Amino acid sequence: MKIFILNKKNFYTYVMIIFIIILILIYIFFYNKVDETFNLDIYYKGNVDDRIVAFACNVDWGDEYIPTMLEIFKEKNINITFFVTGKWAAKNPELLIKIYEQGHEIGNHGYRHIDYDKLSYEENKEEIIKAHNTIREIIKSKPKYFAPPSGAYNDNTIKAAKDLNYDIIMWSIDTIDWHKDSNKQKIIERVTNKIHNSAIILIHPTEETIKALPDIINFLYSKGYRIGKVRDVIE
Repeated sequence: MKIFILNKKNFYTYVMIIFIIILILIYIFFYNKVDETFNLDIYYKGNVDDRIVAFACNVDWGDEYIPTMLEIFKEKNINITFFVTGKWAAKNPELLIKIYEQGHEIGNHGYRHIDYDKLSYEENKEEIIKAHNTIREIIKSKPKYFAPPSGAYNDNTIKAAKDLNYDIIMWSIDTIDWHKDSNKQKIIERVTNKIHNSAIILIHPTEETIKALPDIINFLYSKGYRIGKVRDVIE
């Protein structure tokens, strides 16, 4: 019988082979996990190579400014995307129906306006589902895009959104109109200085936004841009 003697050289060779095999297995496992978990789209801008932009209005407060905002969009024959929290929708069902019936797209902004990057997978999923069901019950239509409040998300948010068939919507131009030092001129400049094809422009229902919107719209039209919903720049 042949006896195999493991000398020092053979020992290190086998250790190295085992180590390489382990690394390969880890890579395969991680790759498959990433592919399974993150196979969805996160849009910071659209993918339409054309002079078109989308307004994304995130709503958790400011409902007193929304009727005026709707009048501006109606006068300009524009439809945009409103991302509403479920909590806001539950308190303002008639206003949400009005927004929807005027042809605007309704997106999911989570149930509560909290930092989703601090939530577990189950907590993210619960917030998105609760908002989804609240919005669907009011407008009788299912939202398909999710905008995490404050743009805060983590791996759990991404997986929860994917499992619920949502794409995540961010922005490429932030008007920062919610900030206390934001005025009409600053809001306008934040758009005009960064405008580009297929931009997603983030706005909120604020007094200064209402003042700035007509000038922003006129500027976009003067540059040959069309203005639409989120789906118009990504589908």
